[in-house]
Amino acid sequence: MKRAMRTAVGLGLLLLGVASASWASRGSPLPSSSSSGPVKTPAERAAELYKSGLKARDRAVANLKEAKEADDEKERSSLEKKAGKEFDKAIDRFREATKLNPLFHEAYSDLGYCLRKTGDYAAALDAYGRALSLAPGYTPAIEYRAEAYLGLDRIEEAKQAYMQLFPGDRSHADDLLGAMKTWVEKRRKDPGAVSPGTLDDFARWVAQRDEIAVQTPSLSQLQKREW
Repeated sequence: MKRAMRTAVGLGLLLLGVASASWASRGSPLPSSSSSGPVKTPAERAAELYKSGLKARDRAVANLKEAKEADDEKERSSLEKKAGKEFDKAIDRFREATKLNPLFHEAYSDLGYCLRKTGDYAAALDAYGRALSLAPGYTPAIEYRAEAYLGLDRIEEAKQAYMQLFPGDRSHADDLLGAMKTWVEKRRKDPGAVSPGTLDDFARWVAQRDEIAVQTPSLSQLQKREW
C-alpha cells in the first residue's frame, strides 16, 4: 500500500516537472490559481488607448508650435518630423479605440483632427462624419470638420458649420472664425482654384461675422454679468 502511494506521488511529481519544462520552453509563466485582477472590458481598454492618443496628439501640436517659432531650418524640419510621428501614434491609438468601442464618438473626432493635420482630408471627413452620426451636437467635431472643409476650399459648408456653432458654443465658433481669417489671408497670397469674386465675397462675410461676434456677448459672458 505504502509502495503504491510512493509510486503515485513520484508519478505526480514527474508529470509536474514535465509540465513546468513545457511551459518554460514556450517562454510562458506557469498558470496560477491566483487572479492578477479583473479583466478589462473593451470599452475600458478603448478609454486607455484614447487617453494615450490624446497625449501623443498634444505632443504633436506642441512640436508644430515650436517648429513655427524656430529660426533654424534644420531644427524646424526636425520638429515637424517629430510632430508627424506623434500624429501617427495618435491615429493608431484612436483607430484601435474605435475598433474596441465603435460608439466612441470622441475618439472618432480626435482621429479626424489628427488625420486633417497630416493632410488626409478625405479620411478626416469620414472620421468626423462617424463622430457626428453618433453625437450630432458634438461641437468639437463640427468645428474640426469645418476646418477640413476650409482645407478643401468648401467654404459654404464651413459657413454653415459656423452658423450652427455660433448660438450655442462661442468658443468653438470663435476658433473657426479665426481659421476662416487665416484661410482668407492664405488665399490672398495663393488663390489656387478659388476665384477672386468668391474670395472677396467670403472675406466680406467673415468680416461681417467678426463684427457681429464682437457686438454679441456669448451665453457665458451674459451669465457673468452682474445685474
